[in-house]
Amino acid sequence: MISFRATQAIVLREALRFVHQRERFVAALVRPLVWLLVFAAGFRAALGLSITPPYQTYITYETYIVPGLCGMILLFNGMQSSLSLVYDREMGSMRLLLTAPQPRWWLLLSKLLGATLISLAQVYTFLLIAALFGIDFDPLGYVAAFPALVLAGLMLGALGLMLSSFIKQLENFAGVMNFVIFPMFFLSSALYPLWKMAESSELLHDICAFNPFTHAVELIRFALYGQFNASAFGWTCLAALVFMGAALWGYDPARGMIKKRA
Repeated sequence: MISFRATQAIVLREALRFVHQRERFVAALVRPLVWLLVFAAGFRAALGLSITPPYQTYITYETYIVPGLCGMILLFNGMQSSLSLVYDREMGSMRLLLTAPQPRWWLLLSKLLGATLISLAQVYTFLLIAALFGIDFDPLGYVAAFPALVLAGLMLGALGLMLSSFIKQLENFAGVMNFVIFPMFFLSSALYPLWKMAESSELLHDICAFNPFTHAVELIRFALYGQFNASAFGWTCLAALVFMGAALWGYDPARGMIKKRA
């Protein structure tokens, strides 16, 4: 019961921080909407997408990139929440949190859960705005996408958590964010399908297929069409476990004590 109260307090703190940063919510929506409404026309003309495997149905390019833009929201928000972790560590509040009489993995998972819930609110707001512009899916697809979005959000949040455990200064985190976010986003199937990419470069196709963000986007994309991608689900779960394990290792105070003794 005490553990769940701790989770409730951490999630509430993340929600209050988000409410007090309204510009963060607006920025999270403007970015994908610009891609959806402005750049999609040029990409659609260049790629000429009409039938996209494995759906075997006519879709517009705008409909195709919506799952990738949902992944963009999750990715940027995961990095943003990790930036707050670096700030909390510099201010001392992160150290106070980790000294609570709860398992460290539970505290970090609660932090991760709070960030994921905020990301879900942003994603569904974006899907609502996209539907107002006529870019919508089957109603059951929105329901089926919920667990896929949760898993993808946890995986990308764990990636940010892992990075925050190794970055010691707030000034260095912005550069690392750009170094991670843009390669992960552009070297994925968020904007163009892998089968289309293989036509130009097999090496680029293999890099994109290895990218965990690709599998998160495909998991969301299949879910929005009422389908389940077992391969994407497995790779996303594996990446989430690896990133979370690395984050727990990075936030281990014993490792810091060993460094101090050395």
